[in-house]
Amino acid sequence: MAMKERNAVSFSGWLALLVGLGALAAGVYFFATAKHGNTVRPSEIGLGAGVFLGGIILLSGCAVIGPNEARVLTFFGKYTGSVKESGLRWMNPFTAKTKVSLRARNFETAKIKVNDLDGNPIEIGAVITWKVTETAQAVFDVESFGSFVAVQAESAMRTLAMHHPYDTHDDDKVSLRGHSDKVAELLAIEVNERISAAGCKVVDARIAHLAYAPEIAQAMLQRQQAGAIIAARQRIVEGAVSMVEMALDQLSKRGIVELDPERKASMVSNLLVVLCGERSTQPVINTGSLH
Repeated sequence: MAMKERNAVSFSGWLALLVGLGALAAGVYFFATAKHGNTVRPSEIGLGAGVFLGGIILLSGCAVIGPNEARVLTFFGKYTGSVKESGLRWMNPFTAKTKVSLRARNFETAKIKVNDLDGNPIEIGAVITWKVTETAQAVFDVESFGSFVAVQAESAMRTLAMHHPYDTHDDDKVSLRGHSDKVAELLAIEVNERISAAGCKVVDARIAHLAYAPEIAQAMLQRQQAGAIIAARQRIVEGAVSMVEMALDQLSKRGIVELDPERKASMVSNLLVVLCGERSTQPVINTGSLH
């Protein structure tokens, strides 16, 4: 069962500080005045020792808590609450006080090798920014919440890479290289699901390294270039066909020229050559008739 954070009883520590220092001074005074001549008064020594010890106990309950810090209190192994108020605070002096930072932290994961959705080996690494939100869970539910977050972030990154391709020419399909913002959002969600058990939350997650594995990098680069050329050609052909269709439709509507099937085929062929060709076309002047 997950530990639930709750507020511990605490007070401003300035009064306790003054009283504690006064008790120490009083204890020293009683020690100094316990001896009168050759006579030592045990009652004054006992009183001085008690007052001095009380001052030490009182001061041991004081703690300075900085901004974005907390103290997790345990009394003989039992969780009694957390203190998040900044400043000089006084708490039960008999409790153990574990310091927990609530500041945002970040780390860079190791570059791991994993197969993407298409089975291609890739190298991937990420930068994770996170912070503690539930101090009780962070301290008691996991052995070391810092190490726990690092391991779970690497595991989430591996899972994310396995469910998405490195690259794709389909705009509706999320790829690791082409949709960095979406991938970062999915990575943050995946890591948050895994580290919530430790009372931690991801502030930001970004892919810091992404590349094909060295053994296939050259081959995949050629494949990527070929895929880009094919995708570009497909767009060019689609646009050219639309333009030819529009040209024929406009000629027919305006009655500029009447084209029989043979002339339409010739015009379509010429327009496609002009629109889809890689090199500049050379104009040919026809001085006669097609028939």
